[in-house]
Amino acid sequence: MSNIPVTVDRAGLWDAEELSDVAAATFPLACPPEATADDIDIFITEALSGERFGEYLSDPAKTVLKAVAGDDIVGYAMLIAGDPVDPAVAEAVRPRPVVEINKMYVVPGHHGSGVSTALMHACLERAREDGFAGVWLGVNQENVRAQRFYGKHGFTSVGTKTNTVGNQRLDDVVMWLAF
Repeated sequence: MSNIPVTVDRAGLWDAEELSDVAAATFPLACPPEATADDIDIFITEALSGERFGEYLSDPAKTVLKAVAGDDIVGYAMLIAGDPVDPAVAEAVRPRPVVEINKMYVVPGHHGSGVSTALMHACLERAREDGFAGVWLGVNQENVRAQRFYGKHGFTSVGTKTNTVGNQRLDDVVMWLAF
């Protein structure tokens, strides 16, 4: 665990490759045991490449926040503004407008050091400042540690959804926090 001070700020296009590296190192840690290495690799290639982060960072509906310790990005979160596409999620997360915390990951050497809390506070502050009525997210049903973390920040379980990783469909808990 690191004791280096962490700052959270909005990421820029120049951060795309480093964010991709962090994503490739952290995403597999949040996957359930039934997620195969091949499917995880497909997801990383399709959704977490430097090119994809360039697209995320250029999309006005998306905000990528980075947590930096020293000269290194040690975690990130991505907010997506807009109504949920999944009808069950759209029904469960009201009132509008809403923002999704679509990704939130911290590199292993910084787990338990306050990085995830700093990222969460920055996400919630940004959502409030931007006038959203609430924030939602999906977390794998087997990731109890993450569910506890979100619960400590006021999120409650409001439903389920599926998430595709490679060729596998995995079940997520939908969690919601109204302001």
